[in-house]
Amino acid sequence: MDFLITAGYIALCIVFFSLAIAIHEFGHFIVALKLGLRVERFSIGFGPAICKKTWRGVEYRISWIPLGGYVMIPDVDPEGTKAIEGGSDKSAAGKGRKEVPAWKEIAVAVAGPGMNIVLAVALAFLLAAVPSAKFGELPAKIASTLEGMPAEKAGMKPGDTVVSVGGKPVSTWTEMQVEVQIVGGHEAEFVIRDKDGAERTVRMTPTQDKVSGVYIIGAVSVPKTNGASSWMPARSPLKQLAWDAGSIFRILKGLVTPKESKNTAKALGGPQMIVEGIYNSVRHDFWDGIGFMRFLNVNLAVVNLLPIPVLDGGLIMFALIALVFRRRVPEKVVATLSTAFMFLLLGAMGILIFRDAQRSWRIHTWKPDVEETDIFEELESLPDGNGVQ
Repeated sequence: MDFLITAGYIALCIVFFSLAIAIHEFGHFIVALKLGLRVERFSIGFGPAICKKTWRGVEYRISWIPLGGYVMIPDVDPEGTKAIEGGSDKSAAGKGRKEVPAWKEIAVAVAGPGMNIVLAVALAFLLAAVPSAKFGELPAKIASTLEGMPAEKAGMKPGDTVVSVGGKPVSTWTEMQVEVQIVGGHEAEFVIRDKDGAERTVRMTPTQDKVSGVYIIGAVSVPKTNGASSWMPARSPLKQLAWDAGSIFRILKGLVTPKESKNTAKALGGPQMIVEGIYNSVRHDFWDGIGFMRFLNVNLAVVNLLPIPVLDGGLIMFALIALVFRRRVPEKVVATLSTAFMFLLLGAMGILIFRDAQRSWRIHTWKPDVEETDIFEELESLPDGNGVQ
């Protein structure tokens, strides 16, 4: 029975992940059709097709590599299509292409992220309307520290609240966790407020957990009072969406900040970590899984709007250049950039997948030594609802 329940949760995770991709591609698809553009293919996944069917001149397929999806619209993005398909000559991409106004290209490109935002907004309002959904943010307040860990050595005490990490203000446990990962294995200043409201500054170097790979300071949070997950910050839909966007932009800022980029990149996860996130959230509470879905859709919208060739933001960038300068970027330049960035993105995705697989292997094969067993037993004794950092 446990096996069937687990299989059901995994199937639900795949459905959730696929829905986020499908709704994005549907945005491109429906706007392209409404604008009278030629649409050749609608694919969930990349690579060879598992199954496919042609209807009204459009090939619908599910492909073997479940890392995204695409809509083949040769009149809008022939070079991007070639990059995705590996330069295949089977498509009509680039053959008999008609000139499409730049505003139509922008409309098609924006429609994908736009549909993710529409779904995220719908999910936020759905969650707000569910009486049984649990909301609330866990404060960055310390209940205890683990023996021999950086937090204890730095003098953190029960009742202390973390105010900032490495100069970045934090107000919740999740924000503190993000900043600790960005600090990584470097010494950083932690501003602490005690129970009486007095602030002090301590310095500590997070240690990397050899099993999960995350950086920790060995602090235990006060327990959650209502069991809310980290994806459910507030009942207000606007606060939910603002929290999602703020979290994503903080990571993007870390990636482009020289002192933070390396550790921020290490903290990123690939498709496996996303599916695991959905799985853990759904198993904790179905509505937590919906909260993660909301966050995932905002994430997809923001990332796809980055001005990178092959992504929607790259197509928008090229179209805006055509609008402003009344001259298109040469197709050879677009083709070179699209192919180069496609290989870069696939390479980055491969690294993330390999890293996620390594982490999962460590977790499932880990056997603690005597000292680690003591810490593990201490963590196991904590009541549900405590966070550990």
